[in-house]
Amino acid sequence: MQITVAELAQALGAKAVGDVDHIVSGPCEPTVAVDGLIALAMDESYAEALQQSNASAAILWQGADWQGLGLRAAIFVPRPRYALSGITTVFDIEPEIPKGIHPSAIVDASAIIGKNPSVGPFVVIGKGARIGANARILAHASIAENAQIGANALIFEGVRIRARVVIGNDFICQPNAVIGGDGFSFVTPEAGAIEEARSMSQELTGGTDEYARINSLGTVVIGDRVEVGANTTIDRGTISNTVIGTGTKIDNLVQVGHNVKVGKHCLLCGMAGIAGSAVLHDRVILGGNAGVMDHVIVGANSIATGKAAILSNVPPNRVMMGNPAVPMKASIESYKALRRLPRLARKLAELQKQVSKLDTTK
Repeated sequence: MQITVAELAQALGAKAVGDVDHIVSGPCEPTVAVDGLIALAMDESYAEALQQSNASAAILWQGADWQGLGLRAAIFVPRPRYALSGITTVFDIEPEIPKGIHPSAIVDASAIIGKNPSVGPFVVIGKGARIGANARILAHASIAENAQIGANALIFEGVRIRARVVIGNDFICQPNAVIGGDGFSFVTPEAGAIEEARSMSQELTGGTDEYARINSLGTVVIGDRVEVGANTTIDRGTISNTVIGTGTKIDNLVQVGHNVKVGKHCLLCGMAGIAGSAVLHDRVILGGNAGVMDHVIVGANSIATGKAAILSNVPPNRVMMGNPAVPMKASIESYKALRRLPRLARKLAELQKQVSKLDTTK
């Protein structure tokens, strides 16, 4: 697309200076900037690279000397990271999905699809499914019987939405995610190794040769404006539903177990795992590869850093770190102490030698 600097600034709610009618067709990094693109140089550290490039327009940090940088036009933004959201929205490349329903799609006669759909090749929509207006569903996705999806859904290739799942408006789901798979629930006829381990037994008496399945009768309920990353799995509840709150964003390769309750506006980063029946209150952030133990409650506004292992309840407004996760300051102090252990061990050994020599001289 092509847009003037003035139009881009208006879309960002920012100030433009210079030749604001200058046309740009997309953003670029300062080091490869050329005429016709707009360089993203929103920090003073990019000044040298920008001067050495062929940039004619740039988005700059507050107070930058745009003329001294040799630019024809510039946009000033107060919060660069937030501005990046607006920039990528303006220049976003929408998936190419023809309007209508592709002839190879299989749509049950009882399914209801809202106005203005775009349904790609080999999509399967099951009995009683209800999909809102403006849905965009790409190739090989499947939506099972009695699933409900709100308006403006964007569902990428290979997504699996299983029976009775309920999803709100403005849903985005990246390729190959599975929503509503069975929970991982099994039980042994007699108390077995798992129960022994939970009782803190020092030695297990044996394993088990038989597991009975606990079927998942619940479903998954997802609020509005939720995004789900590629290859993420959200299991259906056993009796009650698994719930994902409005505005929550889930990265790739995240596992949400059965009966989990995730609040509003949470961020779950790549490879995070939430075990069954855990509860995350509103605005919780899980860093990459963080884990939450089953039945644990994480209070609102709390953050777990990357690889944190939350094994017990967390109060609101905490930053947790480490394995097991403890408040970040305590985790850092423990890490510092751990690094000092080799030196302390050497000092202790020297002191032991000195004491031994004192004993032999008596």
